[in-house]
Amino acid sequence: MVRVTHGGFDTHSGQPATHARLLGELASGIVAFRSALDELGKWNDTLVLTYAEFGRRPKENLSNGTDHGTASAHFALGGRVAGGLYGEQPALERLSGDGNTGYAIDFRSVYATALERWWGVPSAGPLGGKFAPVPILRA
Repeated sequence: MVRVTHGGFDTHSGQPATHARLLGELASGIVAFRSALDELGKWNDTLVLTYAEFGRRPKENLSNGTDHGTASAHFALGGRVAGGLYGEQPALERLSGDGNTGYAIDFRSVYATALERWWGVPSAGPLGGKFAPVPILRA
């Protein structure tokens, strides 16, 4: 297991240009990583999952940014990832009183997927309960 950190996404101001730059850097890094793994014949043996310690609120603040929120999007990549979108689109007309969206998939279900379907280990202990894996992996 390898953990790579790419920070700077906590943009309370000036978000559009900063996110464009950061997502471009992330994309370039992923392309280079996949290219190297393809060359080694290891892409099908690789699972890449993104995570964040917090989400963002959908409403722009007065500084052209967004504030901490409760829900976030995550990416899964690898030769055995089934692709597609999972979960439901956030209901922007039903925000909580503090401006947050609800989440469609508990992040612990994403972790349960990696633990159970990728590494073949039970997830209930590490996750403190049973969470249904997300069907993102092909056999």
